[in-house]
Order: sequence, then structure tokens, then C-alpha cells
Amino acid sequence: MSNHRILIVGMSAGGAANLPQDLLRRIAAADVLAGGRRHLDYFPDFSGERLVIAGDIDVVVRRLQRAVDGAEQAVVLASGDPMWYGIGASLRQHFPADALEVAPAPTACQLAFAALAESWHDAAFFNAHGRPLPDVIQAVRRTGATKAAILTDNVNTPAAIARALIAAGISCGVPGRDTPCAVCENLGSPEQRIICDALGKVAEATFAPLNVFVIWLRPDTGGRLRPDRVIGLPDEAYSTSGGLITKREVRLLSLTELGVGASEVMWDIGAGSGAVGIEASRSQPSAVVYAIEQRASMAAHLSENARRFAPALRLIEGTAPEACAGLPDPDAVFIGGSGGRMQDIIEMARQRLRPGGRMVLDVVTLENLQTARMCLPGAAVTQVQISRGVPILDMLRFDALNPVFIISWRKE
Repeated sequence: MSNHRILIVGMSAGGAANLPQDLLRRIAAADVLAGGRRHLDYFPDFSGERLVIAGDIDVVVRRLQRAVDGAEQAVVLASGDPMWYGIGASLRQHFPADALEVAPAPTACQLAFAALAESWHDAAFFNAHGRPLPDVIQAVRRTGATKAAILTDNVNTPAAIARALIAAGISCGVPGRDTPCAVCENLGSPEQRIICDALGKVAEATFAPLNVFVIWLRPDTGGRLRPDRVIGLPDEAYSTSGGLITKREVRLLSLTELGVGASEVMWDIGAGSGAVGIEASRSQPSAVVYAIEQRASMAAHLSENARRFAPALRLIEGTAPEACAGLPDPDAVFIGGSGGRMQDIIEMARQRLRPGGRMVLDVVTLENLQTARMCLPGAAVTQVQISRGVPILDMLRFDALNPVFIISWRKE
């Protein structure tokens, strides 16, 4: 082992008192001691150079590189495990593995689950520190874990995260504001405090700056799909009127035909309540999905559904094909409604689709089927007839939904 490696020391809230003697001796003998102000304050008697780690990591990297080149002893102080959302991971991008020596402490999330007496092998972990909150919320919604732990900061506080989760429709079988969660403050210190409460209460409270936010994402009761599931939301999860929604079974088949991939562009024309575009956006977060709707009443439903389930979806209020003029060329187009202008819309979509692009139409009348087949020679047509089981006394009968024609076409 080289004597001139950079030593990265993970610390808990107990500070220097919790470090073993050999690490304390190496810290005292260092030429350069780097860390946040809180970490450096644990060593008031250190006589070497102090380097405060603030926002500019490049300054720290340059000084540590000079220390390595000049055979100086450098120590970097960090919280918990430096390689888990910590300075160690950042330094590893600039130094080879054999230039770093890591002495970790328990992570804040480990301490949080220990304080809660909860297992954490079945948890998902997220970092909201200095990151866009919508990205964090989207990731939490997509996880299949039963619980999640989120590292917070002074902007993305537990209250801010709780409000965003409620707005996104996070639920575990009870109304979103009643979803159980916990805020674990000052872990490992004498000021440690664990607050277990409902999401709505956390959204209105203030907490100590050093905390971990834990939320339980248990399955919905009664065997129904959770609203935070990626695709296949129940029809009743959507805001709509007059039953104007592409039914779940038809929606899933149409999404399969569309095959929206990562970073692709999709148009949902005549989006209505937005169910198809929303589920495409949820299944491919990096895709750019535009929902075009001309009716103000349905656009209001669409906006509410997007807020709850797919914040990245882009609503365009207007009439196709004109409303599509300024949009980027699509890789996939779904046409759920045409406002009587199906031929114009199909022709425009044919021209604008990128090579290899897919167009899918859901129609219910024979007249629209004939128009689509005339405009799209060679398109595949599938008739879907769905019947749903409903109880009648102690027996079961089936309610038939309107048959739907799914028309699929691919641009060569």
C-alpha cells in the first residue's frame, strides 16, 4: 500500500469520538485535511492545512492532486459511507482506485432503518440533495420497492418532498396525505429524533437540516393496482367525464403496438383524458410525449391526470393537424380522436413520422376503420372485444365493452 494515497474517512454524527485510534493518528499527522465545515470542526487542534469542501469540487481535486504528486499526506472527511452519494464517488472520477483508501462509517439510511427497527434489504434509496425534485419524485413513483428512503437538503426538505409526493398521487392504499412516513433527524447524535407521521402532516412541518425521509409504499388493499405503478393504471384512477377514456385493456395493447423507446418522441392526438400518452410517459421517462387535445373540458382532465401521474407529459391545447406544426417529428403517433378530420391527421402524421416510426389508431366505427385503411394501405387491423366479469348475487356475469379496432402501421 502506498503511503501517499488519499485517505477518505467516513464519520457519523458522533464525530471524532467514534473513530478508532489509528484513524485519529493518521488524521493528526496529515498535511492536508479536507471536509465540510462541520467535519473540520471535529478537529479544532489540527495544525496542518485545512481545505473546506463547498461547491467547487475542482478546487479540491487540484489540491489533492498536488498532495499526491508532492508526497503529502491528505485526508478527506465525509459523512457515512463516502462511496454512497458521497465525496468518495466524486473523487473516484478523478483518481484511480489505487490512489484512494476508504474507511467508511454507517450510511445515514442504515442508521435511519436501524432507528426505525425496519429491514432495508427491501427498500429503495434516492438522493434529493442538489437534484431536481421532479426527477426524484418520478423515480420514487417507478420503484417497485415497499419502502423508500430519500436523502434531503435545505431546499428539497421533507416537507417539500411530501408536498410533491402528494401532488404526484403517491398512495399506498389510503388517501395520499395519509401515507405513512418518517423523518429521522440527527442520526447517531444525542439530538437524534424520529418522527413517524402521515405524509400530509410532514408536508406542513419543519425539521432539523440533517435528516433522512422514509416513506412506506405498500401495495393497495383489495388487490388493485397502485397508482404509482408504471403502466396499467385502473380506468377509475383517471379524471375524466362521460367515460371518455381508452379502456385499460385496449390501452395496453395500443402501447405495445406503439413501442415507444427511450428518448423517442410520441404524439398522442385527440388525447382526451390523456391515458395513453400518460402511460407511455410513465413507461419511458426519457421519452418526450406530447398530448394534443382541442376540447377545453378534456384538456382540464388531461392536465390534472398529467400532474398526478406523468408531470413530464407536454399538453398542447389545439386542433390537429395544425397544432402539431411546431412539434418535433415523432417516432410514434397515437390517434384516439380526430374531430372529424381523420384523413388530414393521418396524412400529416405519415409525412412527419421518422423512418421506422409507428402509427396506431383506436377507432370504434366502421366508417373510421374504412378511412384509416384507405389512408394506410397494408396497416394491420385487430378487433378487440373485452368483457369484464361483474358479480351478480353469488354468481358471475360478464359486461361487454364496445368493440375497438386497433390499427397499426409502420413507416418504412
